[in-house]
Amino acid sequence: MFSVETYAPLDHAKPIAENVWIFDGPVIGFRYAGLKLPFPTRMTVIRLQSGKLLVHSPIRLNETLKAEVDALGEVAYLIAPNTIHYAGVPDWQKAYPDAKAFCAPGVIKRAKSVGIAVNFDAELADTPESEWDGEIEQVLVRGSYLNEAVFFHPASKTLILTDLIENFEAPKIKSPIWRFMVRLFGTMDPHGSTPRDMRLTFAGYKEALRKAVLTMIGWKPDYVVLAHGRCYDTNAVAELKRAFSWVLK
Repeated sequence: MFSVETYAPLDHAKPIAENVWIFDGPVIGFRYAGLKLPFPTRMTVIRLQSGKLLVHSPIRLNETLKAEVDALGEVAYLIAPNTIHYAGVPDWQKAYPDAKAFCAPGVIKRAKSVGIAVNFDAELADTPESEWDGEIEQVLVRGSYLNEAVFFHPASKTLILTDLIENFEAPKIKSPIWRFMVRLFGTMDPHGSTPRDMRLTFAGYKEALRKAVLTMIGWKPDYVVLAHGRCYDTNAVAELKRAFSWVLK
């Protein structure tokens, strides 16, 4: 019923800055209101000064992807950045048993509720973990349903978001119904933003969210990675102000 084009080529390292890569993955189905909605997937890999790799929002793992990642360095840290993006972690843990896994608060409970067995070494917070302190900044956005850890790599001025902004491109959406729904959610490029339904999760948390957004803007990123849709590689600060205007008012 619904279909979208992927960001081919899949499973290959796409450099966006020195020591930072994105990998595009397959479309997955996300169940919502009885429907299975299509979302293209994307993960980010950062190589730390030690040569170790931090893998943010691991996508579906296969041999091609594993070989591409292994060529970049040692996988040391696996990140489940929010309460929706965690399903890929178990397979990566099997492939990289020595890697430490970190998750946003609420992920463990959420995974258990849908029958996914996954263990983590620690929960993410507002301050960087010791493993990447001094190289990556982070801020935790809390909501009633969605908690998301936002990462910033100062050396490359790269900001990494997951679901706080979605930015689908109309030409990639083949279903007129899904195209209509994306516009209704307020997540169609060039007007990508926090999905309107998801904004409800921040009722009662809006001031904290506003402070987190101001922190992101204050970092002055040059590039904003989005898990779903077109990333922002120009006018990144202006795009953040526009996309989060609903909370900055």
